[in-house]
Amino acid sequence: MSDSTNQDEASRPVPAEPSLAAAGVNWEREVLEKLVFATLREKRAQRRWGIFFKVLSLLIVLYALLTYFDVNLTGSDMEALGRHTALIEIDGAIESEGAGSAGAVIPALDKAFSDVGSVAVVLHINSPGGSPVQAGMIVDEMLRLRKGYPSKPLYVVVDEMCASGGYYIAAAADNIYVNKASVVGSIGVLMDGFGFTGIMDKVGIERRLLTAGENKGFLDPFSPLSGKHKAYAQGMLDEIHQQFIDVVRSGRGKRLKETPDMFSGLFWSGAKAVDLGLADGFGTVDSVARDIIKAEDIVDYTQHEGLPERVLKKFGAAMGAGAVKAALHGAAPTWR
Repeated sequence: MSDSTNQDEASRPVPAEPSLAAAGVNWEREVLEKLVFATLREKRAQRRWGIFFKVLSLLIVLYALLTYFDVNLTGSDMEALGRHTALIEIDGAIESEGAGSAGAVIPALDKAFSDVGSVAVVLHINSPGGSPVQAGMIVDEMLRLRKGYPSKPLYVVVDEMCASGGYYIAAAADNIYVNKASVVGSIGVLMDGFGFTGIMDKVGIERRLLTAGENKGFLDPFSPLSGKHKAYAQGMLDEIHQQFIDVVRSGRGKRLKETPDMFSGLFWSGAKAVDLGLADGFGTVDSVARDIIKAEDIVDYTQHEGLPERVLKKFGAAMGAGAVKAALHGAAPTWR
């Protein structure tokens, strides 16, 4: 009995085990398929992102071009706004770049005065001063426009500060309005720098400066300051200072109550400025538009910085230009 049972079990077929080679092929195929599908998915995603960034870049370039050429996207005209007060902001230093430059302020003034809907122009100034050249160009344009549009008054409203070159601009307006705590004045000119000759002597550094022209090394910080150069620089500062004084006297007229310190470079609070005749009263942009101009609708004509300028500044173009100017031209007079 047991022998026959053993023979039956021996004769029973044994299930075949899966081939290791076949198992290896299936595993490799699955891995390859996963890799191929993952690669396809990645390429599709890259293609979609590539299309997205190309479209985004195109939109940015288009916006930059529209901003650069001052295209009106809304299709509306300021003239359709009706009777309003024109506002121009000067915020920051008066310099060759930015909101306080003649290149930004003058076009805004021209547009504000020429708009038939504007009944008056308000310069809202918050500036510590800056370049006498830029301030002078702005003042010349203000005087020209006031003469060309005698029925449109030009007012200045001071924010925190209207000092030095900022006040030079303000003095050319019909009236100046301040806050009691505003800082006003600083009617003066300065030219600053450093001298390193003492340190060079201590360290043992020799300055080797070659020039063609006896005054080409004028105010070189690594050379001793000569009396001749100092007198020449002081004469130039006095000349520019007198230009400042003349504009203030001409603009303020009999309202000005001159004191010995008025043109010394001192500054005063807004309340004291009103007492001295440097300002006419207290007010904000809204109160001047409402109570004095009688046109509460305010339209901002400020030339705001566009995308191209922001991109250039981001990459340091402005800093590079300033460094080149400083290297080529040296110190310049400043109202601040």
